[in-house]
Amino acid sequence: MKRIIFLVFRLIYRIPGWLLNIRYYNKHLDTTSFEERFDFTQKLIRKVNEKSRVRIHCYGKENLPKEQGYLIAPNHQGLFDALILFGTHDKPFKAIVKEELMDVFVLKDVLKMIEFVAMDRSNLRASMKIIKNATKEMSAGRNYVIFPEGTRCRKQNQMLEFKGGTFKSVMDAKKPIVPVALIDCYKVFDNNTIAPVDAQIHYLEPIYYDEYKDMNSTEVASYVQARIAKCIAENEHRF
Repeated sequence: MKRIIFLVFRLIYRIPGWLLNIRYYNKHLDTTSFEERFDFTQKLIRKVNEKSRVRIHCYGKENLPKEQGYLIAPNHQGLFDALILFGTHDKPFKAIVKEELMDVFVLKDVLKMIEFVAMDRSNLRASMKIIKNATKEMSAGRNYVIFPEGTRCRKQNQMLEFKGGTFKSVMDAKKPIVPVALIDCYKVFDNNTIAPVDAQIHYLEPIYYDEYKDMNSTEVASYVQARIAKCIAENEHRF
């Protein structure tokens, strides 16, 4: 909470302009491109990161596929996960997020602006429709972020079990999966301090269709999680 208050004070002069832009874009979704709205959001978030007193250590960007249309699959530690992704992944992406985020003040307007989709896991028909649309968009070259745990793990650098359903869209699209290891991102907002912290993001080598084509979605989930767990174990004491 202290870091959020600290950021509000450091960015108070920018916030009114940002809110006006968000309102404008949401009124003109049909006449502005997704890329334009994503670029605005990315610049906003990178400014937030710059003022947050977080030292971001990014590794493995060279592993990102040259061809667009892949799934970014990170472990989930908290609010800063999204900020570090926007701060380090240069190409546009969409995301499937939990429905509860659409009730959060201002955040719901940002998510609408950049076409992030909320999934109600209890509504099977609606969930299948979202997965099919993600498959279609990935096939056409759109990158997607989905957190395979479904919700954040509150045990520091540990993980919850990855859900196989996360990978159905990318498997149907036969596109690459990029495992992403987030380390110490929980410290940014969970630790009630404004002291500088270090957060790591590791883009691991992509898993291409030929590598996972003989697996089912549960096996893919376990494989991706094992790759991320190995990276966390090797790097969590780096800083």
